[in-house]
Amino acid sequence: MPIELKMPALSPTMEEGTLAKWLVKEGDTVKSGDILAEIETDKATMEFEAVDEGTISKILIAEGTDEVKVGTVIALIAGEDEDASAAPAPAAEAAPPGEQPSDQKTEASPVETGETQ
Repeated sequence: MPIELKMPALSPTMEEGTLAKWLVKEGDTVKSGDILAEIETDKATMEFEAVDEGTISKILIAEGTDEVKVGTVIALIAGEDEDASAAPAPAAEAAPPGEQPSDQKTEASPVETGETQ
C-alpha cells in the first residue's frame, strides 16, 4: 500500500498553500529527512521533508499549483517491497464536515416540488 504524502500545515492558521517546486521526481528513492518540495504560504517559503522511506511512485500535484488545501494528497511513496510503477491513485478526498461539494445535488422536499404525500 503506497504512503500518501499530504499537503502539510506549516503554521497553525495555514489552510492552503502553493506547491512551489518539487525537488524530487517520480522514481527517486527518498529517506526520512530528505527535502521533497518547497511550499509557499502567505508568509514564507518552507521545505517539506520526507518522514518515510521509499520510492516516489506518483506526483499528483504539479509544481506551481496554487491554493492546495492542507491535507490534500500531493504524492505517493511506494515502500521497499512495492512496485512503484503500480501505485493506484488515491480515492477522492471527502468534503470537510459541514461542507458539501458545489456539484452535489440536494433532494428537494415534497413541498418544494409541489408533490403531495
